[in-house]
This record gives sequence, structure tokens and C-alpha cells, in this order.
Amino acid sequence: MAAVAAHKAELDELGVEVLAISTNSHFIHKVWQENELSKMVEGGFPWPMVADTTGAIGRLYGVYDEQGGVDIRGRFIIDPDGVIQAMEVLTPTVGRNFRELIRQVQAYQHARATGEVMPAGWVPGKPTLKPGPDLVGKVWTVWKVENAGD
Repeated sequence: MAAVAAHKAELDELGVEVLAISTNSHFIHKVWQENELSKMVEGGFPWPMVADTTGAIGRLYGVYDEQGGVDIRGRFIIDPDGVIQAMEVLTPTVGRNFRELIRQVQAYQHARATGEVMPAGWVPGKPTLKPGPDLVGKVWTVWKVENAGD
């Protein structure tokens, strides 16, 4: 969360809204903000932290661990129409990658604006695909493995 907070300006520029949701209470969120996040990033976490104390939200998104009583760490990219375009769920032993979040947001925004398709590893400035019958069997003429980003 601190890595995301550190890039608030970049997310704002992309028009991204962020919510952090956990099974912790708003009291725990406050303590965490004051004693941890604010020491990692000036100002702490600048977006709402939602208390999902019953796990209801986690259940809706398929990340609630009934046995542990916690929401598993996940990231969801939801478009302006409220449709989940991407989700990533990781165990606590591996952190998420902020650069990948930005790449995906840029790809979904580009696809929404143009109707084009972003091939594997696409990054801004690299070739896209224009779906249609003329592309079938000819992707290799437009996209090369070398075009995949990092």
C-alpha cells in the first residue's frame, strides 16, 4: 500500500481511484496509518481504507478466507462501468508490482479508447492489434515477441 501511495500523482494523472479493503476495523486502520504507513510515505495512505469486518466484500470478490477470517490480498482493476477487467491475488509472501498495475491500467484505458487489443507484454508506444477477420492467422505479421515489454 505504501508503494501505491508513493505514486499518488501518477495514479491521479491516470484518473485511478483507489480503495483499500481489509477485515481490520477502522480503529486498526487508523493505528496502521499513524504508526506504519505515515512513516513509509509522507502523508500516509491518501485513499479510503474500508473495514470489511464481516468479510462480506471479500466474499463478493472471492478473496475471503473463511477459515482464517481474513480477506486474502488482492488487486482489482474495475472499469468506469463497474466491470472487473483484471484481478491479482497473491499470498502474503509475495508483494504486488506497482509498475504492472500502471501498465495494465494504461492498456485497459487504451483498449477502451481505441478498441485495439494489447498483446502480451504491451507497453505504451509498442504495437497494438486491431481485432477483425483480417488479423486471423496473421498476428505474427504485426506483433513480434521482441515487442513484449520488460
